Amino acid sequence: MTGSPPGSVMLGIYEKALVSAPTWEEFFPQVREGGFGFVDLSIDETPERSARLEWDAEQRSEVARAARNAGVLIGGLCLSVHRSVMPGSADPEMRERARQVLEAGIRLAHDLGVGVLQLAGYYAHYEPPDPGARERYIETMLSGIPLAAQLGVVLAIENVDGHDIASIGDAMSVVREADSPWFQVYPDVGNIAEHGGDATQELRDGEGHMVAIHVKDVLPGQPRRIPFGEGVADFDAAFDELARQRWSGRVMLEMWNDDAPDSIETCIRAREFITEKARRAGLLITHH
Repeated sequence: MTGSPPGSVMLGIYEKALVSAPTWEEFFPQVREGGFGFVDLSIDETPERSARLEWDAEQRSEVARAARNAGVLIGGLCLSVHRSVMPGSADPEMRERARQVLEAGIRLAHDLGVGVLQLAGYYAHYEPPDPGARERYIETMLSGIPLAAQLGVVLAIENVDGHDIASIGDAMSVVREADSPWFQVYPDVGNIAEHGGDATQELRDGEGHMVAIHVKDVLPGQPRRIPFGEGVADFDAAFDELARQRWSGRVMLEMWNDDAPDSIETCIRAREFITEKARRAGLLITHH
């Protein structure tokens, strides 16, 4: 990589860090107000957010238009509804529903102009441990590759809390099995720390396959709602390794501010914290 430019990152924010709004036209400007270039939206287990998979064409156009009018990029969709609609379930009907959710997520991402669909690394979250769950999970997830390739949406698996896809190495084993440019990894630096992993080694494990990065702070056994700088996530090591790789891409701050009235101020403080860490490592911050 001699002579190649240093890595550059654009910082974004998670939808759940911002305040809910009656309309998307009111929601998206918060992203710019917080100083972020993009936002990742959530398709989670709640009825409200999982119903987004069933938006009609006009609703999809409305969301895309509202983001565009606010000058905001929708960076990714987080398809965490697979926690409850389980891709590795022992129940064939559940697996079929999980496959349909995956296909619907790919189509929604395409219609919103979103290039990355993040897949949660849970095999069968609410079922008892089962040695066959991993194989079934992989079969379900890899079934989405043909449609993703045709529509131009990258599927990217996240290392999660819990005991399934717990490390970037675990995610990379699935990526290698997929053997497709349309199936990659979306590392979560906080989850590395929550599992007691080494940020340098794990990010090295994902080298060449990391399409975006999540950052959040954590404590052992507490993977959510820890303010940046008050947990054990090793951001210095993470950004040093990304700089060594000359990695460029989107870095999303994953936060849950629970509609607090000072949510934007909290996000700004977190952005300033991460900006300092990234710049100290030699990464450029862009605002495209």
